[in-house]
Amino acid sequence: MTHIAIFVSGNGTNCENIIHYFARSSEVKISLVLSNKANAYALVRAEKAGIPTEVLPKAEFIQEDLLLNLMKKYHIDFIVLAGFLLLIPEFLIKAYPQKIINIHPALLPKFGGKGMWGYHVHEAVKAAGEKETGMTVHWVNGQYDKGQVIAQYKTSLSPQDTPNDIAAKEHILEIKYFPKVIEKIIKAEKH
Repeated sequence: MTHIAIFVSGNGTNCENIIHYFARSSEVKISLVLSNKANAYALVRAEKAGIPTEVLPKAEFIQEDLLLNLMKKYHIDFIVLAGFLLLIPEFLIKAYPQKIINIHPALLPKFGGKGMWGYHVHEAVKAAGEKETGMTVHWVNGQYDKGQVIAQYKTSLSPQDTPNDIAAKEHILEIKYFPKVIEKIIKAEKH
C-alpha cells in the first residue's frame, strides 16, 4: 500500500478528484491532506471524504522535525502537490527523492516560476496569444516549476478565449489525467 499526502492551498477540486479516484484502490491510500492555509476549502472536501487533514502555516511547514514527523505519523510514501503554493523545502525533497510531484496549469517550461499559479498563468497564456495550453505534471525540485516533466496534456485555444475559458479548458485536462498520472507513477515505482 502506497500512502499519499496531498498538499493543497486552495479550493481543492484536484484534491477531491484524486481522493475519489483512489477511494477503492487496494494499492493506494490517500492518508493525509495538508494545507498551509486553515481556510483552504480543500480541507473541507477532504474531511467530507473521511481523509485526515492537517494545517501547517509557512512558519511551521519549514520546520524540518515538525514536517517530517507529521509525514511519519501518517506513514507517507509519496507526496502530491495539487495547488500548493509554498516552495518545498530541501529537507523534504531529500527525504522523498523522486517521490514528490506537482501539477502546473500550463505547458512548462512556459508560464512557470514564482508567482505563476492559478489565474495568473491563464492571464499570461492569453496575453501571449498562445494557440494551445495544457497541464504539466513534474517532479519537484528546489525551484518553482523546474523539475523534470513527467507528463503533459494539451488543449487548443481560440483567439476569442478569455482567461476564464482558458482555465476551464485546462482544468478539464487536470480532472481527466492527473489521477491517472499519479497511478502510473506509483505502479512504475513498484516494478
